[in-house]
Amino acid sequence: MRVIVIGGGIMGLSTALALCRKGHRVTIFEQHSIPNPMGSSVDQHRLIRHPYGEMGGYARLIGPAMAAWERLWADLGRSYFYKTGTLILARENLKWAESSLSDMGALGIDHAILSPDQLALRAPMLKPDGVELAAWVNSGGALLAREIVGAMARNLVLMGAAVHTHTPVIDIDTVRAAVTLEDGSRVRADRLVVAAGPWVRDICSSAQGRVKPSRQLVLYLKPPDIYAEAWKTAPMILDIHGDGGIYAVPPVASKGLKIGDHSFSLKGHPSTNTVAKESEISALFEACRQRLDRLDDYEIESGEICFYTVEKNERFILEALDKTVLLTGFSGHGFKFGALMGAMASGVLTGTLTPDDAKALAAGSVLDSAEVQRLTSLCLD
Repeated sequence: MRVIVIGGGIMGLSTALALCRKGHRVTIFEQHSIPNPMGSSVDQHRLIRHPYGEMGGYARLIGPAMAAWERLWADLGRSYFYKTGTLILARENLKWAESSLSDMGALGIDHAILSPDQLALRAPMLKPDGVELAAWVNSGGALLAREIVGAMARNLVLMGAAVHTHTPVIDIDTVRAAVTLEDGSRVRADRLVVAAGPWVRDICSSAQGRVKPSRQLVLYLKPPDIYAEAWKTAPMILDIHGDGGIYAVPPVASKGLKIGDHSFSLKGHPSTNTVAKESEISALFEACRQRLDRLDDYEIESGEICFYTVEKNERFILEALDKTVLLTGFSGHGFKFGALMGAMASGVLTGTLTPDDAKALAAGSVLDSAEVQRLTSLCLD
């Protein structure tokens, strides 16, 4: 089978790899370089973690996601995952944290509520003021996103895939599995995969009105010497309340200490306004003031912009459209599932997973752990 994949981010490349493993002929069109510096997939690192609040279907997908990553590490010849563990902090609204901990119990994930003294020992660089619930989860870590995407692209070339960078697609035909390129040429295949990240609405009418680009800022900070060692061995930190809060990724593998906002701007277009403003950098930095001790001793190394593609309920979209599979709406938390989503998209294309089952899994709608395992194993076996 000949398959065209639009998009050289984690979803497109993962689908391409899964298809190549099965002997299919794959052509990838990416409008920029790979990694694309403005793509949703590209940053120093992304998180993978079990806590998911009331979106428990995604907590149940983490086990299969890790299995899919292990298969990818075998392909690439090394692992790009660094286990850190997860620290949950909750203020005012405890619902997200309590739902997450309930899932940890159901899934058998080692976790513990921390006393204030235990929190101080685990994370001395944090301010405990206002923390009503703190919990340690003995799972989760960082995926080296930029390195993963680059390694996958190189591996695909070795597997015989045709990888075309700086080749924008301006139109698609989901019925004929055809694409029109910026130079006016038209290319057809047997099947088409649309994984165009935050640009998806520009080329796919089925995504319009369902997903929205969201301009997001992250900060890279240099911690003061007094806390440098503590950060090197720190867990990821999810300080979430209601619809907001911040998260922190420790500086694993010589990467930076990253701070992000756990809310969506739902503004912007990924081809414009790509430089962080001083005002927004300052605002995110100040949001850390009640969370990080001695904040004024931290140095802001950079503020970086990327664009997510947000579905209104933060549910992933993986669906069949004629001869096409659409992957979109990963809402900033999709990278951790990239290898698994690619295997599922490949499963839909090759008939090992039904479109309905893939759609339900991707949306986090399957809550029975045994059923999640059964369905995902169809793609990973």
